[in-house]
Amino acid sequence: MKFTATQIAAILEGEVDGNPDIEVSKLAKIEEGEIGSLTFLSNPKYTHYIYITEASITIVDKTFFPDKEIKTTLIRVENSYKAFSKLLEYYNMVKLNKIGIEEPVFKSETAVIGSDVYLGAFSYIGNNVVIGNNVKIFSGVYIGDNVNIGNNVILFAGAKIYSETVIGNNCIINSNVVIGADGFGFTPNENGEYNKVPQIGNVIIEDFVDIGAATTIDRATLGATIIRKGVKLDNQIQIAHNVEIGENTVIAAQSGIAGSTKIGKNCIIGGQVGIAGHLTIGNGVRIQAQSGIGRNVKDNEALQGSPALNYGDFNKSYVHFKNLPKIINSLSNLEKKINND
Repeated sequence: MKFTATQIAAILEGEVDGNPDIEVSKLAKIEEGEIGSLTFLSNPKYTHYIYITEASITIVDKTFFPDKEIKTTLIRVENSYKAFSKLLEYYNMVKLNKIGIEEPVFKSETAVIGSDVYLGAFSYIGNNVVIGNNVKIFSGVYIGDNVNIGNNVILFAGAKIYSETVIGNNCIINSNVVIGADGFGFTPNENGEYNKVPQIGNVIIEDFVDIGAATTIDRATLGATIIRKGVKLDNQIQIAHNVEIGENTVIAAQSGIAGSTKIGKNCIIGGQVGIAGHLTIGNGVRIQAQSGIGRNVKDNEALQGSPALNYGDFNKSYVHFKNLPKIINSLSNLEKKINND
């Protein structure tokens, strides 16, 4: 798909400085720009590239004026970085704007599907499923019985949505996500064997949630596992049964949250963080990567380490830890001196 400088400027509410009819069909970094591509200049460190880039169109701030000749057509905007981000969103929307039902698809006769929906080949829609408007379901997606999906949701290839799951509006669920699999519930019997505890709850995903590839969210034993509005989950995260994650919390890749833990609003959790079960994590908590959380955490705490300490205490302790060989050597020398005296 091709766009002219005039069309792009209209989308961004910008002004064209150069050839208004020049066309682009792809995006590029400014240092890798080539004919037919569109790029942007935001960081002053990259200014020298604008004089040598082959990109056909470059988005710049209105305050930028070249001090020597350039080949690229400029689109001047208030903020080039925000404008380029807006363009990426628009490009993604156009790219994903598929409508219709491909074949083969299985769709239960009891399923209710809204308008402008796309069903990719080999997708499966179970009994009593309700799907809203403008939902995009790509190939190989499985949607189990009694699932309810809101409007403007995207489920990428291979996502698996188990029965009774509820997904709100404007959510993005990436490939190989599994929502609603059984939680890890077993009880030992008199023979030392483990019997499965039925997991009869569900998962509720509220509006504007993004879930990264291969992330798993288990159904509750009873009640619901809940991901609140605006939560952003990276790839390969494990959310166990009956967990609740508060609004606008973000969690980086390979983190794991054990059963029945409640995480507050606006938390930032780094990669490979492990959080034990049945804990309460407050609002605004920041947890550094690879930390292990085994206690309740108050609002606005910053933690690091395993087991995690207050972030400031960890840094102070780490200074001494690095110097531990020297400290031990000094103590040994002091001990020898005392014994000799």
